[in-house]
Amino acid sequence: MRTYLALAGVLVLLAGVAACSKPKAKPLVPLALESGVPSRAVSLNEQGMQAYQSRQFEEAKKYFSQTVETAPQSGPAHYNYALALNKLGETETARKQFIEAANLAPGDKIIWDSPPLSPFGDPEVIEKKLPAPQNPNHRGMGGR
Repeated sequence: MRTYLALAGVLVLLAGVAACSKPKAKPLVPLALESGVPSRAVSLNEQGMQAYQSRQFEEAKKYFSQTVETAPQSGPAHYNYALALNKLGETETARKQFIEAANLAPGDKIIWDSPPLSPFGDPEVIEKKLPAPQNPNHRGMGGR
């Protein structure tokens, strides 16, 4: 009996160590824009990044919104705008911007792996339909 209790204690201890050793999530920070976007968009994005890092999220939202207007095909621009919206509690609009960012930047691991995007699902996953029953005349248990 003692052996089992000791073994159980060791397992609990190992589970606790494993849980504590998980890497901490990196803080979410706005992204620099990709090359080829208008210089005005880069300037607006930099101002938004400064505001965001200063925790002035309303001001960051304004700059990032203007960045999106100036560079509408930029995934990082939509991502940054979504970060500010999310911080302000505008989750539905943020969700749309996160998905737009992911669609515009299909290979960008930071955008696709970001915690704010994960609750909204993978926009590339097509909803699967349940398979039809094999025998539509089968009525199940107790059926006539």
